[in-house]
Amino acid sequence: MPDDTDDALSRLFDQLTGDPDRVSRDRVPGESLHVDDPGELIAAVPAMVGFVPERSLVVAVLRESGDPRQAPVIDAVLRLDLDIDDSHPGRADAYADAVATICATENATMVLAVIVDDRMSEPHDTQPPTGSDIGPWGRLIAAFTSCLAEEDIVVAGAWAVRALEPGQRWWDLLGPNSRGTLPDPATSMVTLAHVLHGRPIRSTRSELIELLTPNTELTTQVAADLDDALRQAHDRYAEAERRGDPGSYHRQMLEWVLWRVADTDSGIALTAGQYAELAAALRDRMVRDSLFALAVGEHAATAERLWLASARALSGCDRADAATLLAYSAYIRGDGPLAGIALQAALHADPTHSMTILLETCLRSGIRPQTVRRLAHTGRGIAADLGVDLGPIPH
Repeated sequence: MPDDTDDALSRLFDQLTGDPDRVSRDRVPGESLHVDDPGELIAAVPAMVGFVPERSLVVAVLRESGDPRQAPVIDAVLRLDLDIDDSHPGRADAYADAVATICATENATMVLAVIVDDRMSEPHDTQPPTGSDIGPWGRLIAAFTSCLAEEDIVVAGAWAVRALEPGQRWWDLLGPNSRGTLPDPATSMVTLAHVLHGRPIRSTRSELIELLTPNTELTTQVAADLDDALRQAHDRYAEAERRGDPGSYHRQMLEWVLWRVADTDSGIALTAGQYAELAAALRDRMVRDSLFALAVGEHAATAERLWLASARALSGCDRADAATLLAYSAYIRGDGPLAGIALQAALHADPTHSMTILLETCLRSGIRPQTVRRLAHTGRGIAADLGVDLGPIPH
């Protein structure tokens, strides 16, 4: 059976990707948002990130709205982990590099920053702290601002809050006399807009990680059936080769997966043996690459549920295949945090998985979901070449 990543897909991603940075972060390739009040901006952070961040630096990338009467627009959001050694010398540089990469992609020259950290205390003085009183995150923001200035990027505002909870105090890290009380993030207009669009807002990032936690009992059962499933797949492919029609094997395997998507839509869970057969099917790169097209069709939500369940049931390169399909589906619908967690799970399962590496590079480089949707068109074309119509791709 063929096991190389489709050359057309590799060429596509070569056109999309830039030099990746190496900062761990959640990239949220979101839609444009207008937020004018610092308290409202801070309260909107959970909705923009997809969960309630803790010990984090959240950076909103701004672009001009096109109307001089309106405030700039939030075009993208990054979350960077602050739960690290305070003495790390290159932290500000690394964070600035990450933000500059996204700014270059978005053609932006201005950002806003919010630090969320329960280890901070609100300063009593109404003037911004200076010198030895600035604190570790104050020094971080100062260095971060200086680093971005070298790239002609302005930090237009920076604020701090201990936790993203109603009633928490927030304060300005750059200017004097600006502080206030945080409104309820659950009632933020941005939160309401995201909920109305069906986007979940999770209480912590760990909830995302738990979604991908392997079901160890099921993975053991699947592993016991895997050799038999691979042997049967190999025999079917060999038979198709003898008939001079290898395409029939790819087509039958793709159709088999589509039936499993239909089962999932009907609420029918796969058995351990079926998960093993699914793993064998996804090892056929023509089948797997075709399935990227499902992420933008009418069966996108159902397919995503199947990829999530499969990622928990499979291990090794097979888990990486399922998690990558899940990541792609989350990516193009704007759920950057889930996409990032799924890609991390895939890379942990198989560090050499080429499609995972390509997608992860796109996410970290700030490639927009609209651009990465092109992969779905490529997948649909592969399926069509096999004689399977996956339906139109909505615009």
